[in-house]
Amino acid sequence: MKRTPGIVFMGTPDFAVPTLKNLIGNNYYIKAVVTQPDRPKGRGKKISYSPVKQEAMGHGFKILQPEKLSTEFINNLVELKPDLIIVVAYGKILPESVLRTPPLGCVNVHASLLPQYRGAAPIHRALINGEKTTGITTMYMTKGMDTGDIILQRDTNIKEDETVGLLHDRLAEMGAEVLLETIEYIVKGNVFRREQDQEKATYAPPLKREEEIINWEDSARNIFNQVRGMNPWPGAYTFFKEKRLKIWGSRVAQEEGSFKPGKVLKINEEGIKIGTGKGILLATELQLSGSRKMSAVDFLKGNKLEAGDLLGGR
Repeated sequence: MKRTPGIVFMGTPDFAVPTLKNLIGNNYYIKAVVTQPDRPKGRGKKISYSPVKQEAMGHGFKILQPEKLSTEFINNLVELKPDLIIVVAYGKILPESVLRTPPLGCVNVHASLLPQYRGAAPIHRALINGEKTTGITTMYMTKGMDTGDIILQRDTNIKEDETVGLLHDRLAEMGAEVLLETIEYIVKGNVFRREQDQEKATYAPPLKREEEIINWEDSARNIFNQVRGMNPWPGAYTFFKEKRLKIWGSRVAQEEGSFKPGKVLKINEEGIKIGTGKGILLATELQLSGSRKMSAVDFLKGNKLEAGDLLGGR
């Protein structure tokens, strides 16, 4: 027998899949799954389903994929009579008419400790900014962007060598767990909700293309955080002999000291030491445009890069 409440789940990317799986595994009654429309993807422009749709199809759920949250869609949603709407990285702002539909409210799973890092890219921004901790927040949704009352929060330390991909996967699983606890509180009617401190709010806007470019005048520490905060997507890059060179792995070899930005200082079995505005960065994994990702050692076997070469300019 399916557990109440009756849920409409709204989500799109990989981050939302563990939460959907947890709801299914705990036998919750999912009335419908709402996800983004199918899109052409890759060089062949083959139609691609969202990760959430791929998961939902295997369970026979009713799937809704509105291009716009039109009156027709909202009417269909109302007819479903959901008790609760769960939203995890759906990708659209919900109108008030949707937020008012379920009697138990609309609950969002967000990958930060709100009110910090409201917005679309909280995991990327936390790593790029060198944060030491992050976490998961469940909250009641309002018409503002990630401004609703907090229900539960769980924090976690960010590991020194953690990339955005690794942290993303870890937070996705954590979010699924916290959401189940949240539903239990809601069903029992003993939710303690607290307002966010608006004065402490920070924001995590989507990454811009220009932010992928490495500025060697920055510090080695900041560049290290940029590299891991963009691995495996979208990737931080520089230029080598007018070709785009992505740096996927790096370490801070030296925190202090001022060097010619982008100058290759030393090459050894550990990798490529590069001067920055403050300190030295050790590049350990690279990918030249048109080639595959490889260790610095393998990269040097097929590319002539020497101490004294300059990275950056085209």
